[in-house]
Amino acid sequence: MCGIVGVVSNAPVNQLLYDALLLLQHRGQDAAGIVTQQERKFFMHKAKGMVRDAFRTRNMRSLPGNCGLGQVRYPTAGNAFSEEEAQPFYVNAPFGIVLVHNGNLTNAHALKAELFSADHRHINTESDSEVLLNVLAHEIGETTRGLPLTPHDVFEAVRKVHRRIKGSYAVIAMIAGHGVLAFRDPFGIRPLCMGVTDGTVMLASESVAMEGTNHKFERNIQPGEAVFIDLQGQVHAQQCADHPVLNPCIFEFVYLARPDSVMDDISVYQARLNLGESLAKRVISTVPPSEIDVVIPIPESSRPSAAQLAQLLGLPYREGFVKNRYVGRTFIMPGQSVRKKSVRQKLNVIASEFKGRNVLLVDDSIVRGTTSKEIVQMARDAGANKVYMASAAPPVRFPNVYGIDMPTPEELVAHNRTVEEIRQIIGCDALIYQDVDGMKRAIGSLNSNIKDFDASCFDGVYVTGDITLEDIQRLNAKRVGGDENQEDNSRLALPNHED
Repeated sequence: MCGIVGVVSNAPVNQLLYDALLLLQHRGQDAAGIVTQQERKFFMHKAKGMVRDAFRTRNMRSLPGNCGLGQVRYPTAGNAFSEEEAQPFYVNAPFGIVLVHNGNLTNAHALKAELFSADHRHINTESDSEVLLNVLAHEIGETTRGLPLTPHDVFEAVRKVHRRIKGSYAVIAMIAGHGVLAFRDPFGIRPLCMGVTDGTVMLASESVAMEGTNHKFERNIQPGEAVFIDLQGQVHAQQCADHPVLNPCIFEFVYLARPDSVMDDISVYQARLNLGESLAKRVISTVPPSEIDVVIPIPESSRPSAAQLAQLLGLPYREGFVKNRYVGRTFIMPGQSVRKKSVRQKLNVIASEFKGRNVLLVDDSIVRGTTSKEIVQMARDAGANKVYMASAAPPVRFPNVYGIDMPTPEELVAHNRTVEEIRQIIGCDALIYQDVDGMKRAIGSLNSNIKDFDASCFDGVYVTGDITLEDIQRLNAKRVGGDENQEDNSRLALPNHED
C-alpha cells in the first residue's frame, strides 16, 4: 500500500506535492519521495521516514518546476531498508520517465526475466515498481520508434502495458518535456482520482489529497483508463483495457483509506457506519445486548463502526483506549536482536471505563491476533468483568497479493481455524465477526455500479483470476526484508539533487 500524487500546474508544485503527501501519510510511513520537472530536467529527492522528516527547506528549494510526482511508501515487496527502493523510479529512455506506483504486480518475476532477455532492459532493485516502469518505457519506445510523442502514442503504449502486466496498479508517470500520465489496472483494485483548480490538475490516491489542498474533486480514474495531462494542462483520456470491470479492494474501505475520503463514489466514513450496522445484527445473535455494559472502539479506524453499533443496540459508547501517536521506531544497536514493541506502548487504558463492566471491544479487523490478544488482556487487567470482541470485517484467512502487507497464511490467526479456536487464542469471552456477504452488501449498497469487490484476504477469491498457490508462495518469499545495518550499494538510481 502506498500513496501517490501527480500535479501539472502553471506555478511551482513542490509545496503542493509536499502538502498532498502529508494528507496521504496514512498510506505509507517508510519512505517519501518527490520529483519535479523544469524544462526537460528532473529534480528528485527521496528518503526513508515520514514526509516531515524526509524533506528539509534545502530539499524543497532543490525541487523547481511546474509539474511533478510524489509518493509515500509502505513496502510490500523488496527491501524496506533500501533508500533506493523508495519511489519515484527513473529511466532515461525513451524521453526520460519517472514513475510512482501503488499496488503489486503478481507476474513481476516473469516480467523481470522477459525484460532482460527480450527487451534488453536492466532491473537493479527487487521492486516490482521498477519492473513496471521499464515495461512502460519499453512500450512507449516501441510505439514512438523515434518519432515525436502524441497522446495517441501514450494510450497505445498503456494498452500494451495492460496486456503484459498482471496484478494491481495505480500509476502516475511523468514523461520529460511532454506531461503526466496516469492509469489504473483493469479491475480498479487500487484507487486513483483527479481534481482541478485554476491552472492546476492533480491526480492522487484519495480525494482527501485534493480537498485538503483546495482542489475540486473532478472524478475517479476508471479501471483500465489512462489520462494524459500535457504541459499546458490539457487533459486527454482514453479507455485502454479490453474488458475493464470495477472490483475495488474492499480493505480500503475497512481500514486503509482515511474516513474523510470518497473512493469510487463511496464515502469511506459511511461505509464504516454501514459495517457497524451490519455487525450489530451479528452481535445480537451471539451476545444479548443486556449482557453488554459498554461499547469501546480500538483506535482509530473502528470508531465509526463502533459508534453505529452502539447506537443501534442502545448501548453507551465510550473511549477506553488512548493512543500514543509518538511511538517511534525501535533502534537496533550492534549485537542486539529486534525488540518487538508492546501494544501497551501504543495504547493505554482508561481503567474507569472497564472496571466491573462487561465490555464489547470493536476493531476494524483482526489479522495476526497478537494485538487483539494483548488488548483483551489489557481490558481484563483494567478490571473488566467480561470482554467480548467484535470485528467489523470477516476473518482474514488468506494472504493479500495486490499490495497490502498481509502476513503469510501461517501468520494469520484465522487461517484454517474456527471462530471458537480463534476466540480461545485471543482470550475473549465471545468473538463476533462480520460475514463476507454482509460486508459486501454494507459497502456495495453505496454504489450500485460496483458488482463485486476484491475481498481475497477474506474469501480467497482473487479477482484477476490468475493467482495460484505457487504464486502466493513466491510472493510471500518476496515480502519486505533486509537489514537496516546492511550497506546499501544500489547506486544506479537518479540521485537526490544537491543532497
